[in-house]
Amino acid sequence: KKTIKKKMVREVLTLNVGQCGIQLGQAVWEQYCAEHGITVKGDNPSTHDDGTFECFFEETGAGQYVPRNLMVDLEPNVIDDVKNSKYSNIFHPEFLLAGKEDAANNFARGHYTVGKEMIDKVNDRLRKLVDNCENVQGFIVNHSVGGGTGSGLGALMLERIAVDYRKKSKLGFEVYPSPTISTCVVEPYNALLTTHWLLDHTEVSVVLDNEAIYEICQKNLDIKRPSYDNLNRLIAKVISSMTASLRFEGELNVDLNEFQTNLVPFPRLHFMITSMAPVVTKKKMETQRCDIQGITETC
Repeated sequence: KKTIKKKMVREVLTLNVGQCGIQLGQAVWEQYCAEHGITVKGDNPSTHDDGTFECFFEETGAGQYVPRNLMVDLEPNVIDDVKNSKYSNIFHPEFLLAGKEDAANNFARGHYTVGKEMIDKVNDRLRKLVDNCENVQGFIVNHSVGGGTGSGLGALMLERIAVDYRKKSKLGFEVYPSPTISTCVVEPYNALLTTHWLLDHTEVSVVLDNEAIYEICQKNLDIKRPSYDNLNRLIAKVISSMTASLRFEGELNVDLNEFQTNLVPFPRLHFMITSMAPVVTKKKMETQRCDIQGITETC
């Protein structure tokens, strides 16, 4: 009988808050599933992986892989979309939390009024996720800072995590609003208030500028009118390359704490800009030069 040497997995939990966070999270999990050969039903027929990816996926008794993931929104529409999506079967329905009324793009509603009523339920689910782990190494939080839920409830959740799991690192992917493509007038206020909370409650914040990503889609990928799907896929590639060292075995195994150690000079100055190269279409790929020099220049 062959015994499998079980090594301790240091789990990373992903939290997605608000419409932007959930749609982004969905794109990220699709990317992870594609990379690890996990099917739409959650099986993993490909055996080339050595199980390192279990820091992001949890294996159930039936041999299905479930993402260590919590999606929270104050209105049900976006979560319903996830439940009806292609990958709906891999998510555990208990960790898709939807409220009744949304925060209406208002930080105060997401943080003090509607969010306050829901935060205990969120805490409870988060505690369940943590109990299913052997040794949590940290949290990844996807949310936007311009809306109501992602900003208000996102800040509230980060605050609670800071209290409950003091030593764990929190890595935030924050989508900042752009002045040209604006969905609501009060985005700057929400962003300002959230950034004030992020100063104290995340260890590393990766700032994703919506406008810059729109430009990348238009200039490099020749998409005249980029949809949220296009943006999310680009961001998913970036997030997946940041967490690749955690999910795949290899020489370069970066801990979540190491991101903080290597990138943050002062605790409050932790807002990072991320870049990725090459971003080109299939057609341009044939004529593009892809040596190190070229990639560095495009970055």
